Amino acid sequence: MNIKIIETLQKKEKPDWTESLGFGKYFTDYMFTMDWTSEEGWCHAQIEPYAPFLIDPSSLVFHYAQETFEGLKAYRTDDDRILLFRPEMNARRFANSNRRLCMPVMDEEMFLEAVSAIVAHEHEWVPNAPGTSLYIRPLMFATEAVLGVHPSNTYKFMILLSPVGAYYPEGMNPVKIYVEDEYVRATHGGTGFTKCGGNYAASIAAQVKAEQLGYTQVLWLDGVHRKYVEEVGTMNAMFKINGRIVTAPCNGTVLPGVTRDSILHLLKDWGYEVEERQLSIDELMEAGENGLLEEAFGTGTAAVISPIGELNYKGNVVTVNHFQTGLLTQKLYRTLTDIQWGKIEDTWGWTREIQKPSLSKK
Repeated sequence: MNIKIIETLQKKEKPDWTESLGFGKYFTDYMFTMDWTSEEGWCHAQIEPYAPFLIDPSSLVFHYAQETFEGLKAYRTDDDRILLFRPEMNARRFANSNRRLCMPVMDEEMFLEAVSAIVAHEHEWVPNAPGTSLYIRPLMFATEAVLGVHPSNTYKFMILLSPVGAYYPEGMNPVKIYVEDEYVRATHGGTGFTKCGGNYAASIAAQVKAEQLGYTQVLWLDGVHRKYVEEVGTMNAMFKINGRIVTAPCNGTVLPGVTRDSILHLLKDWGYEVEERQLSIDELMEAGENGLLEEAFGTGTAAVISPIGELNYKGNVVTVNHFQTGLLTQKLYRTLTDIQWGKIEDTWGWTREIQKPSLSKK
């Protein structure tokens, strides 16, 4: 790509990396933008100052929700290298999301080039404090100014960057989970396997309900039988039951998580028996009551791993591992983050180094 660089007139003051960054509160000096039109295809790639921009009120995204996004991170190593973690998987998932929503599909190499370009340009924003990283948010949305339910003829692709700390305030401490049996997240034939804003908007009611009851997140059940465990909040869910790891299959209603896939690779390499199958909530709660539910955790890019310490289903409460983070959960978190931050050898070939300094002006 020929990427134009528009210089900012004034750079921001960076936050203190050693303080609590939170998640998604700060944004870098620049963002990546690119357009797509039915006449030109992908065009006008540029790195420009992060700022509000004009968009027509009748743009299709506001009315019919043609929008997709991704989430990945850049990590600064102890020897000052900057690493991405399996970004090609984000590129493929982004393409699959766009196909489902009838949006332009960006090829893998273009996606990776765009991400690498903006991260390289903003490499000084990759924090170096323990547990911090640079969150990368690619997104695309319909911009054609017309009312009518049909695919847009124009789209905007952007990449935003945000230095972040822990996603959940609990960090690696266990969280309490409310099992949702009223609202539905996804059904077969829908958009459950995509990362689109509509999926997350539809989940907010259950999230608010859980918080009002004193719970951090919800555990979703399938949309047909309201019986089988799927995701926990915006994360994939895994359960260690009698020595085996059980997780929902990616069959159209569950997001194919990058962290999920990486965890499954590690578990199989370590000799664990992994079952990707339907797990009923009754089986899960019974395992909790009988002491067979040894550990439970969510997996995702934002939080990496979030231990589950309590499940509440219709008022029946089970505590997992005495509300302590399990040994396997700790080992998985430590191993995965050590790979991401370059502390141990990446024998899986999962990391991709960003070349510094930033791109020269075009």
